[in-house]
Amino acid sequence: MLQYPAIDPVAFYIFSWPVYWYGLMYLVGIIAGWILLAWRARNPARGFTQEQVSDVIFYTVLGVIIGGRLGYMIFYDWRVLLAEPLMLFKIWKGGMSFHGGLIGVILALWIYAIRYKKHLFDITDFIAPVVPIGLGAGRIGNFINGELWGRVTTLPWGMVFPNGGDLPRHPSQLYESFLEGLILFLILWIYSGKIRPRGAVSGLFLIFYGLFRFTIEFFRQPDLQIGFIGGFTEGQLLSLPMIIFGGILFGWAMGQKNRKQSSGQTEDKT
Repeated sequence: MLQYPAIDPVAFYIFSWPVYWYGLMYLVGIIAGWILLAWRARNPARGFTQEQVSDVIFYTVLGVIIGGRLGYMIFYDWRVLLAEPLMLFKIWKGGMSFHGGLIGVILALWIYAIRYKKHLFDITDFIAPVVPIGLGAGRIGNFINGELWGRVTTLPWGMVFPNGGDLPRHPSQLYESFLEGLILFLILWIYSGKIRPRGAVSGLFLIFYGLFRFTIEFFRQPDLQIGFIGGFTEGQLLSLPMIIFGGILFGWAMGQKNRKQSSGQTEDKT
């Protein structure tokens, strides 16, 4: 059994105002994503200027914060939301839903796409490879907060979390940070190194995030207020549509590529 590193959730104070590690992890994700997107935008084939990168980041952050918090309170804690609506604004206490954040980002980028006359999938393909950085950092924030721990385990790396009882549990936050953060980043970053068909990178993101999340949920303790739903967790049920839609989107993107290639070959022959 490993010793859980009891880190103070408050990183430091600005005067009397606490700055939490959880919030700093989101800041790390935003800054790192911004830097990498700016680097990607140097290739004119990507179709984004440096100014547009800043705009995309702004819309994405709004979608993450608003959608993530709303999604958590609606999907996982709606009783608390009804009893204490002001909890919606206490983001520093944790409680952000990836699936809610995803919906929020899609809506925000859809508005951006309309405003700047861009295709939505061109935007999501552009930003998808850097999203795992924020996901991985956010899970580290969960770990520091001692929340979203795993199920009871006898494995040697199990940890006793402060609010998780006396038995060692899977450090599932670290599993998620590794798979949904590092591994997903490497997959998408390498795949998107070349210009891919519209929607392919976004589809791949949905497929692999959904698969990783669905798998890790077998080691993660279900939310107490929800428990299991038909033998599955809420996270697994929310991930299934992602996998399905991601597969459809990726197949559509590859189909578009093949049709264009066939059309090009036909034109060459004539």
